Amino acid sequence: MITSGIVLTSCGDDDGGGSSLPPIGGYNSADEVGADNLLAYFPLDGNGEEIISGTMPNNSSSVSYIDDAIKGQGANFNEGFLSYPSISALSNTLNSFTISTWAKVTNNGQSGSVFFTLTRPNEWAGNINFLAETGWAQPTSDSITVKGQIVSNNELAWQDTRNAIKVSPEDAEAGQVAFPNKVGGQWMHAVLTWDGATRMFKVYVNGQKISNPAWEERGTPESPAFLFTTPTYPVIGAFGTTANGTATDAWDKGLMGQLDEMRVWNKALNGADINALYELELAGR
Repeated sequence: MITSGIVLTSCGDDDGGGSSLPPIGGYNSADEVGADNLLAYFPLDGNGEEIISGTMPNNSSSVSYIDDAIKGQGANFNEGFLSYPSISALSNTLNSFTISTWAKVTNNGQSGSVFFTLTRPNEWAGNINFLAETGWAQPTSDSITVKGQIVSNNELAWQDTRNAIKVSPEDAEAGQVAFPNKVGGQWMHAVLTWDGATRMFKVYVNGQKISNPAWEERGTPESPAFLFTTPTYPVIGAFGTTANGTATDAWDKGLMGQLDEMRVWNKALNGADINALYELELAGR
């Protein structure tokens, strides 16, 4: 008699006592990416706490929390914002930085969609601004322009970077590159990097660099430093003038959209780490 048996294989226990998932880009979780340089982390899990410093918003408007976000809960903004007191890690000049967030926005034809700003006193544009230009595109288009802007109090002055939805044949011959970024109404992983040593200012979406290379090198070798105007405080979802009630322009509104998993580092993450961060957070890790 031949007795047939069942061969069992084990994939590890579900309670965390078994084998772990394989690393992505050399990391087991998003928390490991740039860990030594992480300044601020806003998980947006049911509240607006910045968990490294334990800072809660001191002012907010029209923000609720949703369950169907990228990792845990996320924040839904109905022309809303979260405004914070000064956070010491974000109060000094960042000669290099990375800002990462998940965002879901659409072109609204009325106002920009601000993800994050570090304010300047009595000015709408902060020292650092990260946003989507949803008010300056065709309202029916699913292409989203993602933009970074820095405003320095030295000769570096105003500098920005963004993707070009399209470029002319002449611009293409000159090295400009279009990236339509058709993510309107979808979750996108948006990242802004500034490298003070190379003066390169870049935008990434869903692990890919999308900024037009013609607009990435900023400043001059004679004036490479980026200097804050202080005091400064972080705002999620609006410019400082909206958050402090002094906005006078119709386009200066709170965010209409959703955000999740916002982080700030004091270094420019490289492309490999940004792609790993995207894949890890997309996998809920």
